[in-house]
Amino acid sequence: MKKKKNLIVSFIVIICLIAVGSASVLGANAYVKMIGGKRIISPEKATELTDVDCIIILGCGVDANGNPSWMLEDRLKKGIELYKKGAAHKILMSGDHGRKFYDEVNTMKQFAMDTGVPSSDIFMDHAGFSTYESMYRAKEIFEAESVIIVTQEYHLYRAVYIAEKLGLKAYGVSATERVYGGETYFEQREILARCKDFLITILKPKPTYLGEVIPVSGDGNITND
Repeated sequence: MKKKKNLIVSFIVIICLIAVGSASVLGANAYVKMIGGKRIISPEKATELTDVDCIIILGCGVDANGNPSWMLEDRLKKGIELYKKGAAHKILMSGDHGRKFYDEVNTMKQFAMDTGVPSSDIFMDHAGFSTYESMYRAKEIFEAESVIIVTQEYHLYRAVYIAEKLGLKAYGVSATERVYGGETYFEQREILARCKDFLITILKPKPTYLGEVIPVSGDGNITND
């Protein structure tokens, strides 16, 4: 009887822990979406802003030939569109260039230059290894204070939330232009990512790399490699 009772108690404790954990995850996810969502605006509203230092385009996959994925292509097109309509005079391409044979940011810069954006108006953050690190470095390395963040909608809530918690005045514009492969997976993974960054923005660890200050108000060619 005692053994059976202990098993029942253990089972109840496990169920309670699962319930508390699930509630915490769902609560953090909802909170990040609520706070981040308040600053998501339309492209039309973005072009009416007058205090933006730069448009941050967040990197994602490129293939072995250096071609942007559909997600990245849509982010680039939307960010470039905002730039050409005067939403900001500088673009910050933030992505992963931590390996010799994988380079998101030069692909992003070249794409923008091919549409007529001057190289001097395009900054590359080669160490934007995560959304958190991209926002941290935008503020501390590139000295941005007010930014427009461009990425897909599912990702935008978290990106804007992180930026705000790090002291940036941030607006978000969605680059969702089509149905993407693996979209359900990305949506589900994002729930856990929001919870992770909810905690990280409380602790505020330093990113993988910092380095010398490169004001986004200057010449983007300084970030060329």
